[in-house]
Formats: sequence, structure tokens, C-alpha cells
Amino acid sequence: MSKFGIYTDKPEISFDTHLVGLEEQTRQLLLSLRTFIKSLGDNVIEETRPHRIAYAKTLNFRTFVDIQPRTDSLVISIKKGRNESTITEVINSTSKLDVIQNQISDAYRTIK
Repeated sequence: MSKFGIYTDKPEISFDTHLVGLEEQTRQLLLSLRTFIKSLGDNVIEETRPHRIAYAKTLNFRTFVDIQPRTDSLVISIKKGRNESTITEVINSTSKLDVIQNQISDAYRTIK
């Protein structure tokens, strides 16, 4: 059973599998974002999937952040609510990290 309560026969995917093949800077960005997102609250749920990592605040609202690691960048999708459009950003350096973290923090506080 996955962390979102959906039954699956597939073996659980470890977070570390997403680090394989990433450039060093991208790996550090992903690890920094992971630490930041998990620090938002004890109720943050991390779900590793084959090509991405999803973060949810509760089981009722599926995800508020979705990260797709690429070799040299991260594609980050942020959703503030069920009826809100998704914000998608591509980052490949620490220059956008503060902006992304503010958007993620805002989404976390906004969702119920």
C-alpha cells in the first residue's frame, strides 16, 4: 500500500533512485527542496513515483508539489488548491530556489 492509501503490487521506489544520473548541482537542488518541503510540517507526505516525487499535505488533497528530476534540471509543479491552475517552473540553479520555496510554502499554507 502506498502512502496515499492506494493499493499496488509494485515494489516501493526509493527516493535515492531519483538521484542516480543527476548532475551534482541538480542533485543538491533536489535534496535542498526535499529538506525544505519536509520541514513545512509533520503532515507532509512524500510519495516517490517512477519519474517524479509528489508531496501532499493530506490524503484528501493529493499533491501540492510535484518534482520531476531531469539530468540537468528539475521540473516543479505547484498547486495551491483543487480549482487553482498549476504553476510549473524549471530550475537548474540555486538562483530560483528562493522563489520556488516561497511558492511551495504559500501552496502548503493555502491548501486545507
